[in-house]
Amino acid sequence: MSTGHTPVSPHPDQPDVHLVVTLGGVRLHYAACVTCALWFVQEHHQRHLLDQVDVIPGSTAGLRRLPNERLYEP
Repeated sequence: MSTGHTPVSPHPDQPDVHLVVTLGGVRLHYAACVTCALWFVQEHHQRHLLDQVDVIPGSTAGLRRLPNERLYEP
């Protein structure tokens, strides 16, 4: 369900990074601010709930934001 709202970064002063989250063999591509991405990766390393998380170089144009990105703020 679309609300017509475009999510914005919780830290617009920081660059976004491209996250690739692999879950059940499916690769999901998201944009996230660098701080939230680092916390997300750290949580993955502690809990291993996902198959894999990668931060890859390149543009984040056209990517959806990481769902509930604000939950990964310090």
